[in-house]
Amino acid sequence: MLLPKRVKYRKQQRGRMKGKATRGNTVTYGEFGLVAMEPSWITSNQIEAARVAMTRYTRRGGKVWIKIFPDKPVTQKPAETRMGSGKGSPEYWVAVVKPGRVMFEIGGVDEAAAVEALRLGGTKLPIKTKIVKRETEEAGE
Repeated sequence: MLLPKRVKYRKQQRGRMKGKATRGNTVTYGEFGLVAMEPSWITSNQIEAARVAMTRYTRRGGKVWIKIFPDKPVTQKPAETRMGSGKGSPEYWVAVVKPGRVMFEIGGVDEAAAVEALRLGGTKLPIKTKIVKRETEEAGE
């Protein structure tokens, strides 16, 4: 399960997920990537479930890169607690994902296996995703 070793502040405000991803929106390490189509918080449990699904399908062949990291704490108040008395304690960690963000990459396996592995990983996530192939630099020249 992913979480930061230490953070400057224990609690964060919720923030907004406006606009498209400007960084992390290209396939850089592997051959194929899983791209988010809508904004969402992805929890560390969901990231781990997707990673396990992909590595199991490829039978630990090839390599899977996780390009998102859950560094935002989400707080919750205990059940049956009255309103007031401050903000709850941090319960889990999320990664803020905007549309266009490449969340996972896979390489070292053939195209059919990579696409199926990414499809299985995408089913573990709470958002719509699409699979993209790496653009080669020499094709643009």
